[in-house]
Amino acid sequence: MASRKTCLMVALCSLVIIINLFDSAQSASCCLRYSKRQPPCKRILGYTIQSINNACDINAIIFHAPGRFVCADPSKPLTQKVMKCLDEMNRKTNNNKKS
Repeated sequence: MASRKTCLMVALCSLVIIINLFDSAQSASCCLRYSKRQPPCKRILGYTIQSINNACDINAIIFHAPGRFVCADPSKPLTQKVMKCLDEMNRKTNNNKKS
């Protein structure tokens, strides 16, 4: 009987640890504040749109630059301009691949 209780406790503790690790991994990939500087469009490889959810407190655009991620305010005109620039560059690249 004692071994069953021990196994159950170990299983429950393991589950709690796994859930906590998953939650912390999600919050580690969130922007918690906006970066002060943004790299120019030519240096950005792509971007991800972050929406507010359980782990992320702000809406943000996460620009993927070589070796780092830059968090930007999606309501700022400069952010929208860089996103448009990246979308146009991707569209040109895709059109060249089709030709």
